[in-house]
Amino acid sequence: MERRSALKNMGMAFGYAVATPTLLGLLQSCKDKPAYAEWTPSFLNQEQGYALAQTLDVILPKTDTPSATEMNVHVFIDSYMNEVLPTEQQDFVKLKMDNFFDKVLADSGKSSLMDVEATDIEPVLQTYLKKRTDEEETAHSEAISSYMDAIEQGGEATLNEDIASFSFANDLRNLATWAYKSSEYVGEEVLAYLPIPGEYIGCGDLNTLTGGKAWSL
Repeated sequence: MERRSALKNMGMAFGYAVATPTLLGLLQSCKDKPAYAEWTPSFLNQEQGYALAQTLDVILPKTDTPSATEMNVHVFIDSYMNEVLPTEQQDFVKLKMDNFFDKVLADSGKSSLMDVEATDIEPVLQTYLKKRTDEEETAHSEAISSYMDAIEQGGEATLNEDIASFSFANDLRNLATWAYKSSEYVGEEVLAYLPIPGEYIGCGDLNTLTGGKAWSL
């Protein structure tokens, strides 16, 4: 993955257009947390937290810039799910996550997420992050909407396992990118950072203005 290109082209997660001060504060407060191998999540169980952290480092590995876990994106996402998402969304995330990691375990032949490695996660991610046709995306969105409508009305519903895994992989990538770009180090040292804006150039070339970097703010 070309990190700078990915950061330039990926969008926000879960439909949020901006990172609110509360969420940014939550992300910055994570910077002194221990390494994920010793991490005890708030929302996820130990195995899910370990697998999530590894998955994030597959999505945003260490290159010339820090990995996702070095920026404590795993801690932020766990806290985000615990403190921000409503209960029905929390349950939905767990359902999708379980489907995704069940696929990782089945394909790897392993019985515990604590034994899973990045090489077990990467092919599953590739499967569920592949480009879908417009028809597939529409069908997936309709299936998810129908599922959530039924749950919100107090009914019972099922969701196709592949659709759940597609949704989890794509939402996780988007949320991870948003959190990563919102971290202090990436915002100030990796992206183009100008806390006090100067001259407005509406049609300038990005390579000329910032060396090809996306703006932090």
